[in-house]
Amino acid sequence: MSVKFVLIIFICLSIFTVNAKPQISIEHGRTLDGFARIKITNETTEKLACHVAIDGYKIKFKLQARQPSGWYQATDKSFHHANFSVWCDYLDKHPNF
Repeated sequence: MSVKFVLIIFICLSIFTVNAKPQISIEHGRTLDGFARIKITNETTEKLACHVAIDGYKIKFKLQARQPSGWYQATDKSFHHANFSVWCDYLDKHPNF
C-alpha cells in the first residue's frame, strides 16, 4: 500500500516539474525617440528559446543562461508595453528552434 502511495506522489510531482515554465524577467522602456521597447532576462541556468511579438511581427531568438537579451523596439510610437507578447521555453524542448 505504501509503495503505491509513494509512486503516485512521485508521478504527481514529476508532472509539475515537466510542465514548469522557465523563470524570466521582463523590462519595459522607451527609446529617446519615444518608441516602446522590451528586454528579457533569463533567470535560469539553461538556454531558452524565446520570441517577442508585436502587431503580428515575431522575432525569434535564443537566450543564454543568466543573460539578458538585447532591446527590441516597436515600429510605431502608438504601441506601449501591453502590446508586446513574450514567450520563452527551454531550448532542449524545442530543438528545431
